[in-house]
Amino acid sequence: MRQKLDEKHNLFIYINNSAYNLELFLLNNIFFCYFYMNTNNLMQLDQTDKGILDELQANARITNAELAKRVHLSPSSTLERVKKLETSGLIDRYVTLLNARKAGYSCMTFVEVTLARHGEAPVETFFSSIADMDEVLECHHITGEGDFLLKIATRDIPHYDELILHGLSALPNVLHLKTSVVLSTFKHQTKLPI
Repeated sequence: MRQKLDEKHNLFIYINNSAYNLELFLLNNIFFCYFYMNTNNLMQLDQTDKGILDELQANARITNAELAKRVHLSPSSTLERVKKLETSGLIDRYVTLLNARKAGYSCMTFVEVTLARHGEAPVETFFSSIADMDEVLECHHITGEGDFLLKIATRDIPHYDELILHGLSALPNVLHLKTSVVLSTFKHQTKLPI
């Protein structure tokens, strides 16, 4: 066994000749969260910042005056803190959450996608292909048997069937799809526990 320095992540990878690709794959996947959780890019938040974030996650349309009252600050100090949180990127954006059923999307599915080939080019091709599919709400690169987990919203099963047959299955390099249809949802939360 020999050592190789992975300069991108500043760590040593142990290489065992033919098992190098497997080890590198496992290290990148298993320790992915470790690298990003332990960066120094986390913003230091005090209780007031946390209060502001809790309030904005619950209702992003709250007025600055009302927000200031709830976090016990002056409106100018509150606005300054909100701007700081926005500039830092911690507040990513403001959105309106729709009720999927009332919007006509009653079929929610999670689809595990396995690609035939891996590497930068095939993955980029897959990403660019699904980027134009409005029904694909989320795409996660995952560990396990599949490569990606998609969250998909469609009007009904025929709409989903059409998306699978003429959309996902038709993409180059897609080897296997495994679908789980959501029967009911007991918890749906967008608020992060700050």
